[in-house]
Amino acid sequence: MSGHSKWATTKRQKAKVDAQRGKVFSKVARELMVAAREGGPNPDTNFRLKIVIDKAKAANMPAENIKRAIERATGSGESERYEEVVYEGYGPAGVAVLLEVMTDNRNRTAAEIRHIFDRNGGSLGASGCVAWMFKKRGQILVNVEDVKVSEDDLMMLGLDAGAEDFQREEDQYVILTAPEDLEKVRGNLIKQGVKVSDAELTMIPTTTTEVAGGKAEQAMRLLELLEEHDDVQEVYANLDVK
Repeated sequence: MSGHSKWATTKRQKAKVDAQRGKVFSKVARELMVAAREGGPNPDTNFRLKIVIDKAKAANMPAENIKRAIERATGSGESERYEEVVYEGYGPAGVAVLLEVMTDNRNRTAAEIRHIFDRNGGSLGASGCVAWMFKKRGQILVNVEDVKVSEDDLMMLGLDAGAEDFQREEDQYVILTAPEDLEKVRGNLIKQGVKVSDAELTMIPTTTTEVAGGKAEQAMRLLELLEEHDDVQEVYANLDVK
């Protein structure tokens, strides 16, 4: 798999812990509201909403919370109006950082994000400064312990289903697709008896930046602080720790 990033693996591990602690609820609620407002409340006709609902369920978000978030976005009453913003910048050693943000106050969020970069060896950049280093892909995760066939057989199932790339990363298989093929590949795998643990659209770095020692620790700290910001939905980086 091209563009392997140490941060991508670390982020997936962190997401499991955050889900167990219920820390993802507020961020997922925002995603539900934006997806429902833009594409409607029916997940059968709104693929983005379907993906976020699956994400909410994986985080053990109560069904009532999911329903309430969708109703708040599509009902006639007042609800928070979140704006989707992408921020780009550089971390220590020139690591490329791409942030997907949902905010109800762009000026406040930009100032806070800039402060995090400045205090941790990075810098917030102009629009487009690092986006060209990432490519949008569909990503399907399968837990190794859930697979009943060999790795080679699973890879062939994925490729036959329309996937573009396949790799094992520790306790998970990562299957990449074209963005528009994500739901098709996911559905085909499920039909073949594969238990999919997660499926989402993501940004994959086309090249990675190798960093070691103190700079690597500083870069990881920056990314973790950005992840913890309430308005930051996703953090992507091309960090490869050596």
